[in-house]
This record gives sequence, C-alpha cells and structure tokens, in this order.
Amino acid sequence: MLVGDQTIEIGGCEQRLDGAKQDKVIGTDEFVHCVMETKAGSARKPFSALVSRVRRQSAIAGAGHPCNGCGNATKLKSAGVSSVGVVVPFEDKEQGQASIEGLVGLTRTDMERVNAMILSRTGSDVTMIPEVANHLISSGGKRLRPMLTLATAALCGYRGEGHVKLAASVEFMHTATLLHDDVVDESDMRRGKLAARMVWGNEASVLVGDFLLGQAFKMMVEVGSLRALDILSTAAAVIAEGEVMQLAAAKNTATTEDEYLAVIRGKTAELFAAACEVGPVIAESPKADAAACRSYGLNLGIAFQLIDDALDYGGVANKLGKNTGDDFREGKITLPVVLSFRRGDETERAFWRRTLQDGEIKDGDLEEAQAIMRRHRALDDTIERAQHYAKMAKDALGLFPSSPMKQALNETVDFCVARAH
Repeated sequence: MLVGDQTIEIGGCEQRLDGAKQDKVIGTDEFVHCVMETKAGSARKPFSALVSRVRRQSAIAGAGHPCNGCGNATKLKSAGVSSVGVVVPFEDKEQGQASIEGLVGLTRTDMERVNAMILSRTGSDVTMIPEVANHLISSGGKRLRPMLTLATAALCGYRGEGHVKLAASVEFMHTATLLHDDVVDESDMRRGKLAARMVWGNEASVLVGDFLLGQAFKMMVEVGSLRALDILSTAAAVIAEGEVMQLAAAKNTATTEDEYLAVIRGKTAELFAAACEVGPVIAESPKADAAACRSYGLNLGIAFQLIDDALDYGGVANKLGKNTGDDFREGKITLPVVLSFRRGDETERAFWRRTLQDGEIKDGDLEEAQAIMRRHRALDDTIERAQHYAKMAKDALGLFPSSPMKQALNETVDFCVARAH
C-alpha cells in the first residue's frame, strides 16, 4: 500500500510511516486518494486482491502526492471508475475479540440463580464459616466452571432445574480446592487479595473447604441423578490424587513432561471435564454427546492450566490474582521448568536444582529463570502446547450443530488461550 512516497506492507505495524522512523498522525488529505473499478454484479474481491489493485491504481492516479483537489478522481470517474477508501486497523482485532462475553450472556439468567444458591448454601450458625467462604467467593473470579455446566446442559436441550444445583456444586468443589491449595502451597494471595489462610489461619481454611465439599455433595444428591453424582464424586477423588501427585513432584527437577501432564489432568482438567459432562447427563443425551462434552472440558482444562503456567513467569500480578513467580518461589515444577531443564546445559540445570530442589533463592533468581526460559523458548512452547489442546477442545464440539451456545463455547477456548498475549 502506498503512503506518502513509501510502500508500506499491510500488517507491518512496527514500520513507521515517515523517514524519521517515528510515529506520526496523518490527516486524510495526506493520503493518496486511490481509485478502484466497480462493476455491477461483480463479486467482492479478497482483501489481497484489493491491496494489489490499490497499488496499481495509485500509480495511475499519481501516487505519492496528496490529492488536494487535483482532479484525478474526476478524470478517472469518466473512465468508469469510482473512489474507494481503505481503513487498515493496526490493532490485532482477532485477539481483541477473544472473550467469554458470549458465554456470560447466554448463561446470565441461570448464573443469577446459581449465585443465589451459592450464597444461601454458605450460611451457617458457625459465624466463621460464611466469613471464610464469602471472603473467597466474593473476591471475583470468572466462575467459568459452573457456567460450563449450564452451557453444556443448554447445548443438549436440558429444560429442568437440576443444572443450577450441579453448577453450584461445581463452584463449591472448586472453591474448596482453592482453600486447601493455599494451605498446602503456603500462598499469601488469591484472586488479588490476601488468601483466607492469611486472615483466619490454615485450620479454618481447611475446615471451611471441607464444609463446602459437604454442601456440594448434598446438592448433588438433591438433583437425584446417580450418574451425575458418580461423575462429580469421582472428580473429587481424582482432583485429590492430582494434588498428591503434584506434592510428590514438587521440587523434583527430574519430572518428565508426561508426568507433569498427568498431574494437571488430575488437579485442574478433571473438574473442567466433570463440569461439562454432567450437563448432557442430566439432559439424558446420548453417550456420544456426554463424551464429547467431557473431551471439550478436559482439553480446555489442560490448555487453561498450561497458560497459567506460562503466565506465572511472564504475566502481571493483578491479572493473575497472585504474585508473579509464585510457582518459582514455591518450588513447583511446571511445564516451562520441565522444558527449560531438559534443554539447558549443566550450569542451567544446577541453577534449577539450587532454586527449586534446594530452595536457595536469591535476589535476581526469578529474572534469571525467566531469561533461561526465553533462551530455550520454554514459554513459547508451553503456549503452543496449550493451543494444541485448545484445538482438540474445539474439535470435540464438532459433533453438535451450529448454535449460539456452541459458538460461545468455542470463543471461551479462544479466551482461555488468549490470556497469554
């Protein structure tokens, strides 16, 4: 595309528009007023063809000079052509569109009922229980997992009331695991504020987590679906196994990628999978539909956790809801560490052993860890693996016909991965 006296490649956002190589705001009168042929009934040209035509016609019109009423457009109009303006945004529109707003909008009414259910079920005569529970529940979070339960139920045509209690159960299970995790990991922050254990202590956090699990199972029983109860109770056991596996792998720099993926399938992806599976189960959909929704949730959960792993070394604290580098300080072995350790030299491996295995962390070690990861593309490759699982999640929904809910679920996958950008 011609701008001024220079040819500028469309999409080359880092190129400047003048010889000084600096940003410059250009008025419309300084652009070449290009022309394009328009014929009645002609098909719309692809954008690449449009750019090519702009270049060619700009040369005809005296490209490289402001129009300033030069009459080029008038001269060429008599030849059967008309003026056209092309606006090229510099922002990456696709990335900006990655959002869960579609899912939020479609589940809004049911989520209001879920939130009311959550508040009512945290009530207790023991004052500390609602205080601790509401400290975390009211601290934000997207409540993605319960929305997925509502969404997959709707996707499969469910018309009952049980999905609301199952969605609340899923959120209680998730909240309970967060309360327990913060104690095990000795975390100070959760969702941008002090972790409950920092306010009420470890004992209260563990016990309130147990209370929420009890309430979750009580609501599952009230729904009356033995299959849904089996799915969520199995998920609770698998999540606990995943947490124990992570505890065993903590500070172990010999952890392999396969071993690490097994950990996150248990501790993170299993609840995503169960949340998505119970929707079609209570809708009494075919087994193939339930399996497809489970596959969607499992792969989405893996992608979600891998992005979290990358963000811990390259994100911003207020976006993460925790301190950047918490995984590093806690000696957690995540995929970026596994890749960096495998690809590094002996000096770099000694660094990982000292910091993660022996817990000897000095000032500047986090920055050194980030530098090693960049050197070996560990963060980039972690994100690429997340994108692979994201594609698998989308493929799992291919069984379902096109609908606004299916589109919203696919956009949710894009949102989870786009957090890394």
